Amino acid sequence: MKTWHEIRGFPLAIRLLLINQLGVNTGFYLLVPYLAVHLSEDLGMSAAVVGVVLGVRNLSQQGLFLIGGSASDRLGARGVIIAGCALRTVGFGLFALGDSLTVLLAASVLSGLAGALFNPAVRAYLAQEAGDRKAEAFALFNVFATTGALVGPLLGSALLLVDFRASALTAAAIFAVLTLAQAVVLPAREVAPATNSVLGDWREVVGNRMFMAFALAMVGMFTLENQLYLLLPDGARRATGWEGAAGLVFLVGTVANLSLQMRITRALKERGSRARWIGVGLGLMGLAFVPPMAVAGLGTPPGGVGGAALRALPVLAGVLLLYLGVMIAQPFVMELIPDFGRPDLTGTYFGLFYVVSGIAAAVGNTVVGWAMDTGDRAHLQWLPWACCLVCGLLSAAGVAWLHRLRGLPVRVAPVSMAA
Repeated sequence: MKTWHEIRGFPLAIRLLLINQLGVNTGFYLLVPYLAVHLSEDLGMSAAVVGVVLGVRNLSQQGLFLIGGSASDRLGARGVIIAGCALRTVGFGLFALGDSLTVLLAASVLSGLAGALFNPAVRAYLAQEAGDRKAEAFALFNVFATTGALVGPLLGSALLLVDFRASALTAAAIFAVLTLAQAVVLPAREVAPATNSVLGDWREVVGNRMFMAFALAMVGMFTLENQLYLLLPDGARRATGWEGAAGLVFLVGTVANLSLQMRITRALKERGSRARWIGVGLGLMGLAFVPPMAVAGLGTPPGGVGGAALRALPVLAGVLLLYLGVMIAQPFVMELIPDFGRPDLTGTYFGLFYVVSGIAAAVGNTVVGWAMDTGDRAHLQWLPWACCLVCGLLSAAGVAWLHRLRGLPVRVAPVSMAA
């Protein structure tokens, strides 16, 4: 009930953006996780071609975040959000209607570009509209995003009983509805004239050494968060010997997020600096990989269902700790980013931050994947878990170091006007 009360306390624009993120993640996750299977099994494409299609989509999104952020600053976040949702409508529609490589590549480019446009723009708009309640707004944003990430695959699995085109058309329809809702409801805001060139803006943001150091320190958050889709599901399946165990990873995380996110953010906001809680969250994310390490490499569990359940507990404990770490750190990370620079460069700061995070996730997944393969060959199944532990602790140490250097923006309390 408190969460719904919190939602009602925000203006209509923010409430719409929360629903928008629920729809964005639902539409994305009901299609993209099943795209590789469709390309390889339904269309008979080789693994190399499948990799090209998926890689083009990812590159189009991660590589263009900075452009999306700059567009948000110069053209207004509202128009960029609407354009991004409209482009994804077209892109996902092409996945449903086209079988040729040319059409599929076009769909990949459009859907990736769409994410590059609306991801930084949505966060910039949210930061500007939320005022001194940014942390709460981004906490709610996380709740809606996590819910969509759970609902999407479940809906996608059901639609695949029809066929892949049903999934793609449903995803396109979701984005079409979001586009229309934003065009009708989302208020336009006046955009201040640019005082610098786009390249000048980029140089200013890249030249902000403390911001760049912070973005690099946050590499651990995105690398470890991505293990919800790689290492942790694999660990759950290996520990229990049950393929369906991977679904428990998302179920536990979503229930925890819905139950605890707003309580955690409200409790921590006024108790210590943002840097402190970001460091605590990152450290907790690293420590989340210790319990699963205890059952890594133990082989098939004894005792049937009971043995599998016991083996699942350390992995699920790790999942819960990881989500708790994200819930602690992420709202304060999002709140902090706009404070590094001028308000009229908020989108650019978010854009560059997500470029760095995208590269970090790609490199991090490569390292963890290498550690998984090496661990299997050398019978060192603890290796990938240890890599993640070290990654989280190093990121936490990086944030603590920046805080000691006084390199992170300090929250400014609102001034009260006494009579």
